[in-house]
Formats: sequence, structure tokens, C-alpha cells
Amino acid sequence: MVKKLSVYMGQYRRWAVLAPVLVIVEVICEIIMPRLMAAIVDVGIANSDMAYILRVGGVMLALAAVGMFCGVTSAKAASIAGQGFGANLRDSMFRKIQDFSFADIDRFSSGSLITRMTNDVNAIQLTVTMGMRIITRAPVMLIAALAMAASINGRLALVMLVVIPVMVLAIGLIMKVCNYLFEVMQRKIDNLNSAVQENLVAVRVVKAFVRAGYEKTKFKKANDELTDAGIQVAMRIVMIMPVMMLCLNLATLAVLYLGGIQVMDGAMRYGDLSSFLNYIFQILMSVMMVAMSLLQLSRAAACARRIIEVLDTQPDIQDRAERGAAALPPARGEVEFRDVSFKYRSSGSGDDVLSHLSFTMKPGQVTAIVGGTGVGKSSLVNLIPRFYDVTGGSVRVDGVDVRDYPLEELRSRIGMVLQNNVLFSGTIRENLLWGKADATEEELVQAARDAQAYDFIMSFPDGFDTRIDQGGVNVSGGQKQRLCIARAMLKKPAVLILDDSTSAVDSATEAAIRESFAKNLAGTTVIIIAQRISSVQSADQILVLDDGTVAGSGTHAELLQSNAVYQEIYQSQQEGVSE
Repeated sequence: MVKKLSVYMGQYRRWAVLAPVLVIVEVICEIIMPRLMAAIVDVGIANSDMAYILRVGGVMLALAAVGMFCGVTSAKAASIAGQGFGANLRDSMFRKIQDFSFADIDRFSSGSLITRMTNDVNAIQLTVTMGMRIITRAPVMLIAALAMAASINGRLALVMLVVIPVMVLAIGLIMKVCNYLFEVMQRKIDNLNSAVQENLVAVRVVKAFVRAGYEKTKFKKANDELTDAGIQVAMRIVMIMPVMMLCLNLATLAVLYLGGIQVMDGAMRYGDLSSFLNYIFQILMSVMMVAMSLLQLSRAAACARRIIEVLDTQPDIQDRAERGAAALPPARGEVEFRDVSFKYRSSGSGDDVLSHLSFTMKPGQVTAIVGGTGVGKSSLVNLIPRFYDVTGGSVRVDGVDVRDYPLEELRSRIGMVLQNNVLFSGTIRENLLWGKADATEEELVQAARDAQAYDFIMSFPDGFDTRIDQGGVNVSGGQKQRLCIARAMLKKPAVLILDDSTSAVDSATEAAIRESFAKNLAGTTVIIIAQRISSVQSADQILVLDDGTVAGSGTHAELLQSNAVYQEIYQSQQEGVSE
């Protein structure tokens, strides 16, 4: 685990080395201090030698200054290394998540991935920073203080052979329980983040259905569970302090009693007893620091396992990047499904969402996909850009299996407007340029006109430079859809997929958008998923999906004559219109 994560220290390794080195120097300065103080008491004060007292006192001041400098510098070095490590780790996780397929994200969940990239990384980052100071300082101080105490009075140092094992045993028992509880607590943080994320994303729906009370109850449940988990951990951690203080006080009493006898017998000097007590205090405080550090390490280990799980995940969709674009056929836009079957691996059921689909979408044609809710329309089009991989058969674009394309090349041929329209914070211009980063102003305007978005864009005071809030909350549903269509059309793809992306616009606007396809995307294969039959009547080919299979294909007129499923959909919509 340490080996896997240490590579993310990267360019901050020199700071990571400098920090513990300076800590060791700081400890050496502190360790020498009690011996110098003993010398002042036993020699300088005993002999009334002021010159000796001042000389030794000057050495103590110099050591204090060196120790302070090393302490401050080591803290700075540890902070730089810890922050750099955390930044590198977050960056690596983000890059890995960008390679995840939809199936991978479904498996982890967005809430859990956010927790792992923030809370978990922060916990490890804190441990790394502590490790370069406290976790280095405590054992070095423990060993050095033990050695100094033994050098003063070996028999008296035997007291620690009784105290330290008791402390180690108590720490070990508490840590054994805390290891499991830390993992539980991280999962509870996942649940809380998921609840918050879901509520904030869907806050308008919550308010529309007056479900704020329900959401508050759900949040309270997740919050209370996290609180209970945190209390369980805290209750076990606080048990350490009474044990540590009991051991510290007992050790101090034993040293004072036994050392006092030796001082009275003349076997030990008062200054040596004073410095010995200082070393005992340093030893026991070091053990306490080790205990707290081990608890932090225990939590960090739980977080590290979750982070490594993400970093070690092989994306469900493997990129064939080694095959260059030169080896692929030119982009024409032909899409072929050959005996395609598909099911979601995370669903837990063995049933196929799509079963043995075979059809071809010709270049330059408009293909519409219709069917009831949940029959697999969105799942079907998600297979074309490899958001998911087929579980049987193959999807081919321009005669090549999509699994044999480099992902960037495959997706560069496809423009897609998803069912859930997403805009990013920034200007309208910046959002549209996602379709083509180097688009000219003329291309930008033409795409906006084709998507019937130009007029409302220019109605804003800042036009294309109008700011879009996160998620596009400051534009209407219809405006958001048209901006997403413009973004996809700007790309001028070989295949354009519209997944129910005109549901929020009126029929006249929808018809104008369809006309722009024929005019400005004449060679593009257009795939439309729509609920309204009026949206697909002019399509060159209509596929009727029913229960994951193709129940019929043909033109609107052909299907009205021969396909019962299509007739039922058509009649239900006509009845709705007539009523």
C-alpha cells in the first residue's frame, strides 16, 4: 500500500526527505537539554560557578535556537510535501475516473468517488504531513530518551520495562477495534455525500413535489448514521488518554520514590534525578504520540484501500489507442448492429436489456427509434460511442467494430445530445466550443441558427458571452436543449445522436431543427430517439423497439400499415391530440 502511494510524492521527494532529517536534529537538541540542565544544577549551582552556569546556559540557548529553526523549517517542508502529495494523488484519481466507462461509475457511484477524491485524500495527506514530523519525531525521541535515561541510571530505567508494555497492549487493543470502525465511517461519509449531491442536483424537483420534509428525513438518517459511527470511533480513542496518563503518573511516582531513595543515599545526584524525570516524561509522551499517530495511520489505511481500489480499477472500456486513425476507414457515418445483446452488469439480474438486434443505419439517412418507456432506446444508442460495451454481437461504425477504434477517434465521429442535457458553468460561447474548440465565429453563429438558438442567445445583453450558471439553471429547458443541439451540430459529426433532445421545444421549432439537418448536415447519419410520432414521421427509417427487441422497421407509412406496436403508439397519441 505504501509502495503504491509513495510514487505520488513525485517532485516533492526532497521536501519529504528534508522534513524528517530536520525533525531528528530538533530531537537531538531537545534530548541534550536535560543533561545540560543537570550539569548547571550539579556543577554550576553546587559550586557557585557563575561562569560555568552562563557558559552552559549559552549552549542551551544556542541549541534552543537551532531546534526552533529546525522545527519551523521541518513544518514548512512537511506541509509542502504533504500538499504536493495530495495534489498529485487527486490528479491521478481524476485522470483515472475520466477513463472510466459508465459501468465503472455506476459501480462506484458518483457520491463515493467524490468522497474518495476529497475526504479520503485529505485524510492520507494529513497522515503524510504528520508522518514526516510526529511519526518521525515520536520513535526517535522514544529511543533517544530511553538511551539517555539508561545512561544516567540503568536500574531506574527498568521502570519503563513495566510501563511501556502496558501502554502498547492498550493501544493495540483499541486499534484493533478502530480499524473496522474507520472503514464503516468512510462508507457513512459516502452515503451522506450521495444524499447531499442527489438533493442539490434535483432541488427543483424536490420543491415542485413538496418533498423537502422527506429529503430532510433522509438526510437526517444519513447524518445520524455518520454521527453514530464517529462517536463509536471517538469513544474508543478517548480511552487511550486515561490509560496513558495513568501510566505516566505511575511511572513518575515510581521514579520519584526510587530515585529519591538513591539521592538520599548519595548514589544519585539531584540534577541527574531531575534530568531522568525529564527523559521519563519525554518517553511516555512519545509513546502517547505514537498511539495517536497509529490511530491516524489506521484511518489513513482505510482511506488508502478505497483510493487504491479506484486507482487499480481497469476501466470496463479498454481503449485501442495503439491503432492509429490512418488505419481506419474514412468517416462516412454507417452504423451497423450485428446480433447485438446487452445487459447492465451492475443490475444483478441476468436479463438482457437488448436482445439480438440486427439492423443498419445508412450514411446521410435519418433513423428514428421509438418505443415505450424502458424498452432500451437510450441503452441502444449508448453502445455506439462505447459508453457501454455489448455483451453479445458487435456494433460497427463504417464497417469497423467500435471496440477496435481508439476511443478519441470513435467519439470524434459522433455528436451526441444526451437525454439529460448538461451545460457547464461558463459562457454560452465556451459551452458551444465543446463541439469544436477552434470553430470560427461564422460556424458558431450558423450552428446556433441551425439549432434555433440564435434568436434567444442574441436577446441576452451579452449574446454569446452570456454567463451560464452551473448546470444551466439560468436558462429554460427548451433553451438548454437547443444549446446542446447547437454544440453537437457545431462538431459536424459523421453520426449525430439525439436522445429525446427536443422534448422541451414546440413542434414548429422541432421541425425547423430537422430541416437544418437536411440542409447543413446532409452527409450525417442522424439517429433520433423521440416519444412523439410527429417528430419521426419524416425519418428515412423508423425502428420500433419492444421489450429489448426490434419489433419492426420501415417508414412511417409502412409501419402504420403493418406494425401493431407502432399503430398502438400512433393511436394513443392521436387520441391524446383529439381530446
